[in-house]
Amino acid sequence: MLVDKKVAVITGAARGVGRATALKLANAGCHIVINYRSSKEDALQTVKAIEACGVRALAIKGDVCDDRFCRELMETAFTEFGRLDILVNNAGTTAFIPHDDLDQVQAEHWENLFSTNVKAVFQCTRAARPWMEKNGDGEIVNVGSIAGIRGTGSSIPYSASKGATHTLTLSLARVLGPHIRMNAIAPAFIAGEWLEEGLGESFEAAKKVCEDSAILGKVCQPKDVADAIVSLITGSDLVTGQILVCDGGALLAE
Repeated sequence: MLVDKKVAVITGAARGVGRATALKLANAGCHIVINYRSSKEDALQTVKAIEACGVRALAIKGDVCDDRFCRELMETAFTEFGRLDILVNNAGTTAFIPHDDLDQVQAEHWENLFSTNVKAVFQCTRAARPWMEKNGDGEIVNVGSIAGIRGTGSSIPYSASKGATHTLTLSLARVLGPHIRMNAIAPAFIAGEWLEEGLGESFEAAKKVCEDSAILGKVCQPKDVADAIVSLITGSDLVTGQILVCDGGALLAE
């Protein structure tokens, strides 16, 4: 898809991967609607950065776990910009729980992670579909994780939720064709604020372990993941239902 003058909705886009993706699309001429849940100051700064690229931007606060909000978000995007072409389901959450500490996992962990990482993806996709079809074609990219492939990551509920995100991508790709393509990316360790806050003092040590084990000797930066997302949007129009791994070769490590 050529993204010039197209319109994209990006969830969880106040900072990190969402912000990097918004800026990359904006630099290619795409108008952007960013969704955020709590980081208003970050969201407003992201809007300013997008507008500096010469395109329009809008920030909308709300929780994508709420189906009503998802429908309002997509309708607002279409009403304000006159079209909706791209959706990046980037909003996500986790809980940092050692995998061998099964007793620490509570019901709310399952409910929270699956609500944000899986249910919200479905709800946003369902809400975007009719508006995308008005313009003929659409592109949707979901942010998964290699945790959903390896069964590793910050917690067992997190890896299970990302595995479900990948499966949801396959199921929805079948339903949405031929007019809407859906794919997912599966990044590894992302060196950004989200993990820095979650891991605290353990961040640098965890980052070093991941760098040492990756074939390319690097971990993801938000821009790397954004590049992968945009490559699926702007690349071949015959790619759908695929999981693109972006991990510096972490899956190849012995």
